[in-house]
This record gives sequence, structure tokens and C-alpha cells, in this order.
Amino acid sequence: MSGKRILYISGSLGLGHVVRDVAIAGALRRRLPEVEVSWLASPSACRLLRDAGERLHPLACRYGDEDLPAERAASPGFRLDILKYVNRAHGEWWRNIRISRQAVRAGRYDLVIADEAYELAFARAENLVRIGSPFAMIYDFFGCDSLRRSPLPRMLTYLANMGWVWMIRRLALAGTLSLFAGEIEDIPRRWDGMFLPDRRAFARAHMMFVGYVLPFEPADYADRARIRTRWGYGCEPLIVCAIGGTAIGRELLDLCGRAYRILRARIPNARMVLVRGPRLAPESLDVLQGVEVRGYVPALRELLAACDLAIVQGGGTTTLELTALRRPFLFFPLRDHFEQQVHVASRLERHRAGVRMDFAATTPESLARHVIEHIGTDVAYPPIPTGGAARAAACLADLLERGSSPRRPIRPRRGPP
Repeated sequence: MSGKRILYISGSLGLGHVVRDVAIAGALRRRLPEVEVSWLASPSACRLLRDAGERLHPLACRYGDEDLPAERAASPGFRLDILKYVNRAHGEWWRNIRISRQAVRAGRYDLVIADEAYELAFARAENLVRIGSPFAMIYDFFGCDSLRRSPLPRMLTYLANMGWVWMIRRLALAGTLSLFAGEIEDIPRRWDGMFLPDRRAFARAHMMFVGYVLPFEPADYADRARIRTRWGYGCEPLIVCAIGGTAIGRELLDLCGRAYRILRARIPNARMVLVRGPRLAPESLDVLQGVEVRGYVPALRELLAACDLAIVQGGGTTTLELTALRRPFLFFPLRDHFEQQVHVASRLERHRAGVRMDFAATTPESLARHVIEHIGTDVAYPPIPTGGAARAAACLADLLERGSSPRRPIRPRRGPP
């Protein structure tokens, strides 16, 4: 199977998806050393891919930036209105469909992989993009939820779920392999309305569950003292505040900076690091002297492993890494962001990981109290399976060999492939 060519399209917001995609691509190369992977992704994700030594497709420079409409749809109060985001993202989605179609037509790839590139998946289901090679789609949640009681958002959510079910059924008929980066328990048993199936039963019938995909082995980060020394930190209490790959979380970093002023009176030697990510300008933060500000951190997991407490948004990747690293953390789901408010929060509750916070109800004083209560505490999170990259690679390698996906996917065993 030498010389197989793969087009890997890493979609969605921020950097969480591309981090796991690099892990899957690495596991696939270990199985098939001669495989060639070309990438399409947003500008921020392309920076990470370059740092990882990956090959960008020539059209990657023209690929749309989904982070921009999300940042424009964000509102004061740590809020991201998903309906407003969807309304503003159409231009970027159509651009991505055109670029993906051009890349597929010109490349003659043996496999096309899309991670939450929903615009491409819907276009494929509508036959707007014809993919002659095998196609695999990766998800990490399933189903939309309305966080409002008014009729219009609830109706739009119902229509979105109908469209999602229709898309997955159409993709299955075309031989698409649907992989879920998580466990079956991450999908609720829920009926979303007339003509819609139970979510978990539908996912079980149409997806292969590979487990959690992490770019590291948690055991490699057990020596926290060594990691802290490498990053220039000593024995002082270390607090890391991170907002991910977009600029949406600026208000959270501001809140952490104001809480540090109060915290310093109780823990004088405490150190706080604000990780603003690649898209938030440093001059947009007004921080107290003594607070360290970092921009793009390629190996953020090392900094998280070194900390005594993390304060983060409710993103799926960062909270999953903190759970695997067994570090205490406070997480703030974005208001009106149903994935963070419902799917990620439910998963963390099931794993008994992290402390959920409400941004609207949190003051600098109350945040400082929570930090004092939880910093340096021993956590009792149950171990989570972290071999998802190897299992996903096994499924993708099998798809390359067969040339099409099975009509009725079978859930793989939990052990390594």
C-alpha cells in the first residue's frame, strides 16, 4: 500500500481539532510509512501544521477562516450565539466547498478525511462535491440543542437535527466512514422530535467509536518537576489560564487578571500565566504587573501538565487533555454555545472532572476564592481511554485497503488495534 495519497481537511473552530488530526495522521503513518498527506485547514490551524512539519496543500492559503465569523458573532458577557455564527459563516463555508472541490478534482487522492468539515459533508450529501475516492468524516459530538425556550431557536434546532440525520444517512449510502472521537456514552439517549431517531441508537448504527484522541501519552507527563524546570518555573503555585485558538475568550483572561490582584494577597508567591492564543492581540489585555502573558504555545499540554490549577473555556480538547493529565481545573462554557454547555459539560460530569463555572455569576472575588479552594488539590478522575488515534488510524488504513466503508459499522474493541 505504498505511495497512497490522502487529503486531510481539518475543519471547525480553534485548534482543538487539528491537534487530534495531527495525532491521527501520525498514527496512520506508523501503520503505513509511505503514505502522503496533504492538508487543508484554517490559517491558525495551518500555523500549527507547519510547526508539526506537515505538508500543506497549495490551495490551503485560500481556505476560509471560520474563526472570523465566530469572533464577530461573539457578544459581551462571554457569549457566542451559534445561530448568529451560522448566519455569518456562509461565505467562509462556500469558499471551503469550492476549495475542497478543486483540491479533490486535481489531486486523485486515495482517501479524503474531513474532521468536522460539515460544509463539505453537506455538500457531499447534496452531490455538490463528488469524491471519487473513499471518504471519512470525523465527529466528536452528535446532535444540536436549543438553550432557549422561545419557538424560533427551538424550531431551527429541530431543523438542524433533521438535516444532520439526513446528511449522515446520505453519506452512509455513499460508503462514507463516520468516526466518532469519543465513547458511545458521550451521546445522550434523547429523542429530538417527530421523524427523528434516538440520538445514541442512531449514532451506534452509523458511526464507529474510536475513543478519545490525544497527541500524547499521559504517563509521559508524570514528572511535573522536570516539566516545570524546563519551562522556567520552580515550586511556587502555578495557575495557567488559556482560551484556545480564537479571540472569543478575552473577557475570561481579563477576569483572571483581576482575580490575581485579590489572590496575591492570600498566596503572595502564586504565579499566573495567561495564554492568549494566536489570534488575540497582546495590547488588548490590561494585566497586572507580575502576570505572565504568552501567545501561541505549540505544546500547551506541557504547560497544563506543569500547573497547579488551570482556568479554561469549556472547549472539548483542552478539558479532555486536563482530564487525561489529571490536573485540577475550572472551566467556563461559553454562553449560548450548546456544544460546550451541553455536550462537553455532560462528558466532564460523567468523568467527574473539573469544576463548572458560570461567567455571568463569577466576580474576581469569587474566582479568587475558587482558585484558593482548588489549587494544588489531588483529583480523583477515573482514567479515560486515550488510544483513539491508533484506533482511528486502524479504521482509516482498513478503508484504504478496501476502498469503501462497511454499510453497517461495527464498534471496535477498546484495546489497541
